[in-house]
Amino acid sequence: MLDWIEIIVRSCIFLIILFLMTKWLGKKQLAELSFFEYVVGITIGAIAAEVTMGLERQIIHGIIAMSIWTLFPIVIGLISLKNKNVRNFVEGNTTIVIKDGKVLEDNLKKERYSIDELLEELRSKDVFQVSDVEYAVIEPNGNVSVLLKKENQPLTAKDLQLNVPPIKEPQTVIMDGQVLDEPLSTIALNRGWLYEELEKIGVSFDNVFLGQVDSYGQLTVDLYDDKIKVPSPQEKPLLLASLKKCQADLELFSLLTESNEAKQMYNHNSQKLDDILNKLTPILNDS
Repeated sequence: MLDWIEIIVRSCIFLIILFLMTKWLGKKQLAELSFFEYVVGITIGAIAAEVTMGLERQIIHGIIAMSIWTLFPIVIGLISLKNKNVRNFVEGNTTIVIKDGKVLEDNLKKERYSIDELLEELRSKDVFQVSDVEYAVIEPNGNVSVLLKKENQPLTAKDLQLNVPPIKEPQTVIMDGQVLDEPLSTIALNRGWLYEELEKIGVSFDNVFLGQVDSYGQLTVDLYDDKIKVPSPQEKPLLLASLKKCQADLELFSLLTESNEAKQMYNHNSQKLDDILNKLTPILNDS
């Protein structure tokens, strides 16, 4: 067999084998590598390259070597799940580098991390002042995790004692200009509803590149023609306006009626609707 043909055949074989072995090792190989996994990945790639170029004539030798290097981290991983000491040795430990707004210089030196690198990591997390940080650690994969002091953390609905409904996963109902029926049926909608919503916002279906429905049933679209401005969904603002109108009508009825019983009823329901509006306004204004 000609050398260049043999290289093509070997490349195809080991491309498939490497893909299967990487899938076997799991997604962690593609994300957060430990030192051990980094070494394993380089070695498997080096073996594949050597056999592909024909430096090692026997393909089976390369497959055996790669299989051993693939099995080894899997076995170590299983042992690590059961033994914390092994897990700490293989994957490493977290290191505290900031505590109560104070940089721990000795721990930085231990991890060979400069203060410039630490500040860069903080800035990537929108933290520009060390004194704002309650706690920061260097993870085994080298990333820095940051916990801000309580007074510097952004407000949440829980802080404001607001009851926020759970948000469901948005469903993509149009992709590359094609309607996806399965996501539509998942949220109990159909093509008729979709076309009606597109008509409401004055958009032609042929011009829609991407369409998504959020947990409130609002349709948002991205068009092929970027010059056309798509109006924002109006379902939540219209609902808020309707509720406010109902509350105002109840107050008006209370003022117009001469019946004390009816006046009391209108005032009572107006107050209940006002309480509902106080809870829903932050949600319905978030469009």
